[in-house]
Amino acid sequence: MQKIKRLSLIEKIITGENISSQELLLKRLRAKGISCTQATLSRDLRQLGAGRIADGKGGYRYALTDNPGGPAVLPGNIQLLPVIRDIIDARGLIVIRTLPGNASNTAFYIDNSFRYEIAGTIAGDDTILIIPRDGITNSQVHTCLEIILPGLHEQVKKNR
Repeated sequence: MQKIKRLSLIEKIITGENISSQELLLKRLRAKGISCTQATLSRDLRQLGAGRIADGKGGYRYALTDNPGGPAVLPGNIQLLPVIRDIIDARGLIVIRTLPGNASNTAFYIDNSFRYEIAGTIAGDDTILIIPRDGITNSQVHTCLEIILPGLHEQVKKNR
């Protein structure tokens, strides 16, 4: 019962307020009489399909996605797997090659998965550089990418 109440309240808060951090969300929850850890909050946000999006003012805020846990699809029903051509390991970094014009959308999707293993991405026209966090191996990032984009490695094998 507590979890259902907490999830409902989290959803209400992030849809009604400009929440820029988990810390701020925890404060709002505590003010409403709900106590939880940051780890629990993080799992709850993932379950709700919530993530940080640009707020249009140079910052970020939490919002609910339209498709929590669904396939890798961007607005306009653009599927990501068909545009990915190759994945290359390079000195502790990972490079993803896409069809021209698709790297930015793909990197945006990867960044907005908010996976701990990935510190960030840099995208050009057809190339994405994935930067793992310190202590994270390329193998761990590949596993993470397969979670974000199910079928990714199978798609790349077809292209080789």
